[in-house]
Amino acid sequence: MEMFVFDRREFRIPHHESVDAFATLIAHGEHSGQTRVTCLSIEPGGVIGEHPAVGGQLFLVVAGEGWVSGPDGHRLDIRAGQGVRWDPEELHTSGSETGLSAIAVEGPDLEVFGPE
Repeated sequence: MEMFVFDRREFRIPHHESVDAFATLIAHGEHSGQTRVTCLSIEPGGVIGEHPAVGGQLFLVVAGEGWVSGPDGHRLDIRAGQGVRWDPEELHTSGSETGLSAIAVEGPDLEVFGPE
């Protein structure tokens, strides 16, 4: 067992005209290198600017609330316990007026499990 902290805010997200958004890399696929897990923090009033998804992408809000949008720019509210999936290359953005933390999972062939 290995215990670790993943909310370190290792670096400010410098791309896509992002504002007050931080990331901590958590894990990646050792053999393929194509799957990556990242903890994202968006401060109050912050935004991760519009950009295409690298492979499929899951955005899972674990604390706080905010908004997400796809290529049409229409914002949908999102809160802790909710997530969104973007297809490969799909333009998207996210932000928060009050702050949020999310886990992003990026990689090929990501499928969301529905309720059973």
